[in-house]
Amino acid sequence: MKKTMIAMLNISIQKTAVVAVAAAALLLGSPASAAVKIQEVVSPGGIKAWLVEDYTVPLVSMKFAFKGGSSQDPDGKGGLAKLMTGLFDEGAGDLDRAAFQDALDVSGAEMGFTAGIDEITGSMTWLAEREDEAVRLLTLAVNDPRFDDEPVKRMKSQFLTSLIAEERDPNTIAGRKWRKEIYGDHAYARDSDGTKETMAGLTADDLRAFHKSQFARDNLMVAAVGAISAEKLGERLDQIFGDLPAKAKLQDVPDLEPKFGHVVHYEYPLPQTRLSLLYPGVEREDPRFFAAYLANHILGGGTFSSRLYDEVREKRGLAYGVGSNLSNFDHTSTWGIGTATSADRAAETLDIIRGEVKKVAETGVTQQELDAAKNFVVGAYAIANFDSSASIAGTVLGLQLAGLPIDYIDTREETIRSVTLDEVNEEARRLLSVEPSLLVVGPALAASANDNAQGDDAAREESGAARPIPESSPAEAGGLDIEGAAQTPPSDMPVEATGKD
Repeated sequence: MKKTMIAMLNISIQKTAVVAVAAAALLLGSPASAAVKIQEVVSPGGIKAWLVEDYTVPLVSMKFAFKGGSSQDPDGKGGLAKLMTGLFDEGAGDLDRAAFQDALDVSGAEMGFTAGIDEITGSMTWLAEREDEAVRLLTLAVNDPRFDDEPVKRMKSQFLTSLIAEERDPNTIAGRKWRKEIYGDHAYARDSDGTKETMAGLTADDLRAFHKSQFARDNLMVAAVGAISAEKLGERLDQIFGDLPAKAKLQDVPDLEPKFGHVVHYEYPLPQTRLSLLYPGVEREDPRFFAAYLANHILGGGTFSSRLYDEVREKRGLAYGVGSNLSNFDHTSTWGIGTATSADRAAETLDIIRGEVKKVAETGVTQQELDAAKNFVVGAYAIANFDSSASIAGTVLGLQLAGLPIDYIDTREETIRSVTLDEVNEEARRLLSVEPSLLVVGPALAASANDNAQGDDAAREESGAARPIPESSPAEAGGLDIEGAAQTPPSDMPVEATGKD
């Protein structure tokens, strides 16, 4: 017994030491301060990856994605992608849960999987001196997850506990109603966690079939950063991914134009009211993207410098935070605004937001604001995206997911600097002249704000809200925003995410 405890303690100390070294390497040894040079690697078996070689520290970070994600959950099996990604470290190949996790601890590697709406992502960070064992374990997890009964039952129980708790959460309930209202019957309207009924019905056979259909070589993208050569990475790519099926069996997910001008008000006696407004966005590959991105930064994307922050928080103290963000997914693009404020001042806050949107749409932004936005967006990119080997790997993977060229980082600043004031104001006018969809979670609003939400023209004029455009006017859809896309459809205030520009 004592020997077993000593052995376990030694493994724990060893693991802690490895993680400490890795953490120090991530912070001190990343090539963030130097130019990030990306090279394309093609393995002997034809698998492609983007690599940033750096030998400052003996560490490698790999991130990869399989296109598909939770939008691929079959009908009646909601939550399947989420459940699957929680089980890759619960046993693989000839290693059960205990043996796999012990081996992972001893290797010092960090492994994780996540299900997004449009892709399933995985990652592993390892020390170069223990690469063989780390890659062996990753290969087992990717190719041969066990989905044993006990881990499946335990993970389902955890998800079910969360789903039961969410049944009483007003923001969760409202978010589901909101997605249904603006996305209809599209896959994006579904809750990626599923429901109590769908989660309870999932089986190990469902997991095995889903894994087989989703993990393939043709929907795979890989990024690696650190102490590994192009030749060695090619060998590892074939080792990890070479035995996967050649083609994934993905369901067709159509492009989607969200519904605008709709209102969802979930009345609930909360001390705070949550407000979310949704406007059309712009596709990531659209040449007008950066004009919209800079307009968003000025309106609400700049955390402490935006118009919304200044008017809502600084001048009036109506909310702790308020902001906006462009969000891009494979099948739709949106521009969202969100905040939470005292229930008795929610109508006032909504009027102010609408007023600022109207100003940007009708009179535009100034050259001084645009110059400041360009300087910030250019300068902050390295801080947000290159602060560690893992974040660089995430950024490089994000470029691939967005369909951006391999020299994007080199040309990004020039592209941003070339955007004109007229282009920014034209995009703001085009996108923000649409009557937004509105989500309100909290007590009833004052009459003026409700009138605005319902579309009364006279009330809009008094409050400064944007006028709607005819239903036939187009709204852009599609793409992936690698400057700051969320990973789920925007049911509330969008958030910045590293590696999405």
